[in-house]
Amino acid sequence: MQDAHDLGVIVDARVPLVVLETHEETRAIDLLLRVARQRDKPLFQWTLTDGLRRADFGLQLADNSQHAEPEAVLSFLKERAEPGFYVLCDFHPWLSDEPKNVRLLKDIALRNSGGQITVILVSHRLQLPPELSRLGASFSMSLPGDDQIHTLIRDEAKLWAQGNGGRKVKTDNGTLQKLVANLKGLTQSEVRHLVRGAIIDDGAITESDLPEVNRAKFQLMDLEGVLSYEYDTEKFASVGGMDNLKAWLEARRQVFAGENNMPGIESPRGILLLGVQGGGKSLAAKAVAGLWQVPLLRLDMGALYNKFHGETERNLRESLALAEKMSPCVLWVDEIEKGVTGDSSDSGTSQRVLGTLLTWLAEKREPVFVVATGNDISRLPPELVRKGRFDELFFVDLPDKSTREDIFAIHLARRELDVAQFQLTALAAASEGFTGAEIEQAVVSGLYSGLAQNEVLNQSLLLAELAKTSPLSMVMAEKLALLRQWAEERNLVRA
Repeated sequence: MQDAHDLGVIVDARVPLVVLETHEETRAIDLLLRVARQRDKPLFQWTLTDGLRRADFGLQLADNSQHAEPEAVLSFLKERAEPGFYVLCDFHPWLSDEPKNVRLLKDIALRNSGGQITVILVSHRLQLPPELSRLGASFSMSLPGDDQIHTLIRDEAKLWAQGNGGRKVKTDNGTLQKLVANLKGLTQSEVRHLVRGAIIDDGAITESDLPEVNRAKFQLMDLEGVLSYEYDTEKFASVGGMDNLKAWLEARRQVFAGENNMPGIESPRGILLLGVQGGGKSLAAKAVAGLWQVPLLRLDMGALYNKFHGETERNLRESLALAEKMSPCVLWVDEIEKGVTGDSSDSGTSQRVLGTLLTWLAEKREPVFVVATGNDISRLPPELVRKGRFDELFFVDLPDKSTREDIFAIHLARRELDVAQFQLTALAAASEGFTGAEIEQAVVSGLYSGLAQNEVLNQSLLLAELAKTSPLSMVMAEKLALLRQWAEERNLVRA
């Protein structure tokens, strides 16, 4: 009802052109029919396949075919159309490179400033040409809220029951609440489609259905590579060390999930992980999503940039808007320094990207938890790393001896090797200065060496691989020292 009221305000203001962007054409026509009936006006609908015809129950035009072509229908609206609402569906291809059609539409708008004819352009995406922009208005249909989503789920459950001998769809309240949260940001038809997919295989809505619902939701909104859905999240059991980070996240898990609404406590906004390359920052980002059981989205700062002026900022705004629609979720901004630093040749694009990101971080209200990772701290702008932008800044250092033992155990067990057959203390001592990634690579190399010698990976093979490796901490010792000094000067929390 609110949509009918808001659209009615626009048409009552005698706006001659209305742009309605939606993928739900049927629902849009139903809404327009309601508005037209309330004002006792006829509603006509044009499509390229059917021409111009009455969308309500009035008399049809004598010959629809003569108005089938885009230019013909515009000429008819300009010269002979009766007062009413005229819906042009998917008209956007004939406005981009057709100056005559643009001029005809402008003539119609100028002649009908008194509200006799209202032209509504319905399309999945449409932007009026500059010549028409001040003559028209845009309208967006509202997306279903929690109560409406609950109703749509119940409707789909009833339909499934009717086709399956009256059996009821099985679920529990906790799973149902998570499903409702995950379906926010979708249209009514999209909600129905995803709910139907979750129910149809086994007649139940379970925790195992939620990841598939999230993947399908993202595919409906895909941004062609700028934002990607990470299918494989991790458990924190797969992350060696980082005890401070684990405790920090566990303390905030309930608030982020909406299970604790204590006054004065806001949902956590995000963290910035800075430190050694290969130290486990990316793994930690994946583990946050795994711990909180929410989708993980990765923002590719390299794909964000576009050679056309203004496109980069638009890509970022659309990516952030999509993250909000996917909420609750974790947004992983990998190597953030690549997107917010630039030089004189980028015409200030990086500064505009930084401004857009900082504004969104400060103003966002949806539960989108940002995990930003960075390697080169010298390129990070001061306004990004100051306290208040993120909830906390963590420094990811080289793993200590105990953590290295954990990392060896994790990677050996992952490859179905008997951890008890290895002396983890000796391996940890031999891998002083190694990152987690370098330890994993040593295990992989040891497996290849064992395969070449027809042996199963053992202690001696693994020690031999460690001896061959020059860790990054040796190759870039000076840079690592500067990194630690920078972290200490700013009192960064060690992850």
